Amino acid sequence: MKKTEKTGKNTRKSFKRRKKTVFSDAIKAFMLVGVIVVFSAFVSFVVIMVHSSMTGAEKTAQTIASEEVPIVLENPLDKPKEPVSQITVAPPAPEPARETRRPPGRTETPPPAPAAPLPSSVTTVTPPSPRPVASIGNVVFVIDDAGNNLRELEPFLRIPGPITIAVLPGLPHSAEAARRIRAAGKEVILHQPMEAIGAQNPGPGAIYTGMSDEEVRSILARNIAQVGPVSGINNHQGSKVTMDREIMRSVLEFCKENNIYFLDSRTTADSVVPVLARQIGLPFAERNVFIDNEQNKDAMLRYINTGLARAQRNGLAVMIGHTWSPDLALLLTEHYPVWMSQGYTIKTALEIIK
Repeated sequence: MKKTEKTGKNTRKSFKRRKKTVFSDAIKAFMLVGVIVVFSAFVSFVVIMVHSSMTGAEKTAQTIASEEVPIVLENPLDKPKEPVSQITVAPPAPEPARETRRPPGRTETPPPAPAAPLPSSVTTVTPPSPRPVASIGNVVFVIDDAGNNLRELEPFLRIPGPITIAVLPGLPHSAEAARRIRAAGKEVILHQPMEAIGAQNPGPGAIYTGMSDEEVRSILARNIAQVGPVSGINNHQGSKVTMDREIMRSVLEFCKENNIYFLDSRTTADSVVPVLARQIGLPFAERNVFIDNEQNKDAMLRYINTGLARAQRNGLAVMIGHTWSPDLALLLTEHYPVWMSQGYTIKTALEIIK
């Protein structure tokens, strides 16, 4: 009996111990679950915060990328250019029209139509004006023997640039030729006939060796009255007279008294004009090239190129041609703008002598 009671007590004690153990284990389990829940909540919070931070950074980056960032130009020249399609280059202003006549066989080119006005929204860029070509030499073209007929003279009056035309006196068309030359804006000089070494006839109104000073002055005054006013005189033929000191002194002194220059055609290398003109103090010049010793365009252009080379080398070239050269006027007309673009300055004899 006692043994049974003892066994029951032990059983109850064992049950109580188990009960305590189960209770203790439950508390431990509850605490462990609580720790796990707290830790999980903490981890979740951290993950949510990190995710929110990354999402905010991405949104900030996207916002910055989508905004227009203003460009600061330190140099005004770095300003972005406008699209080419919106820029219109204005054509250079046309040069003032010259009053010229058409060369034979050529038709007039109608003037270009005026340009349409540009829209106000279009930006116009005006190019800088081209720099003028520096002069590389002065060139004078003198055309002798005007007065024989007006048909030969007309093409020379259409040459676009400055030119000097020498008119023979005493011919049927002398006065009218001089009048037309002045009307065309060209320079008129007296082409004074003078005795040559050969037996050829210099023409009416000529000066011969053996004449007195009074005779020389009278002839010059009469000839100038017919074709004048003139700015100068050059000799027609005259190889014999231009070698004569007395006759040429009378001629050059007459020129100085009447304020006109003398252009020596240099029909002889023994001319006394340069020495006497310097002694008297008279402005003068000398011919350098005869253009039309041969009557074809190629040869004449070759002689002109010789003169141009001289102008470039020495600063000046005086070239003489004649109205009776059939292709000379056209050649001068065609090449005038070419020589100007190359830098040659074409002048009258008066411009380079005085």
